[in-house]
Amino acid sequence: MATAVAASAFLSSTFAPLPRHRRLARNAPRRAAAAGLAVRCEQSDKQKRQPLAALVPREERFMFEGDELCGPDIWNKTWYPKAADHVTTEKTWYVVDATDKILGRLASTIAVHMRGKTEPTYTPSVDMGAFVIVVNAENVAVSGKKRSQKLYRRHSGRPGGMKVETFDQLQKRIPERIIEHAVRGMLPKGRLGRRLFTHLKVYKGSEHPHEAQKPVPLPIRDKRIQKTD
Repeated sequence: MATAVAASAFLSSTFAPLPRHRRLARNAPRRAAAAGLAVRCEQSDKQKRQPLAALVPREERFMFEGDELCGPDIWNKTWYPKAADHVTTEKTWYVVDATDKILGRLASTIAVHMRGKTEPTYTPSVDMGAFVIVVNAENVAVSGKKRSQKLYRRHSGRPGGMKVETFDQLQKRIPERIIEHAVRGMLPKGRLGRRLFTHLKVYKGSEHPHEAQKPVPLPIRDKRIQKTD
């Protein structure tokens, strides 16, 4: 019985109508806004029309340029590339001749440009790089005794299906695979690396089917990339 009485008292106190003075206090901001009066918790029309330049201290205005005063606060937001900043059809195409070039140094230069590390907008997690075309892949060079000592392994997936061949053997069979294998190892492992690998085009001989992309010579800064006898 006592529990029922307490429950009924709680319900009556909870859902009872508010006193008149509390209802008036709750509706006061609405009436003030309707009457055209300024409310402290809201921004007035005058404040909305006020330019941001008036809100920036005078000694800090040198940090802003042009329209930035009326735009977002660029000092408190880190820039991150959007989809419009790395459109595939607008990427640069490079072409490089692999004749007598050291395999490792050539592959590292290609990987740097494919990742976009030479661009001021480079972002590690975004494809910001370029396309690279490699011609004369059969003439790539290696140092030392790597022609007979460097091994390439592949497996068919069946027991005992391991195939091993030397650099010289693979160069005579599929020369494009040597450069592709070297560059793939220098790209990120994962979804981004698989996407970047599609930007590498390796061909045997001096011809390639990408003249429409108007490729430019690949800039090479490493002077030791060319093999000298």
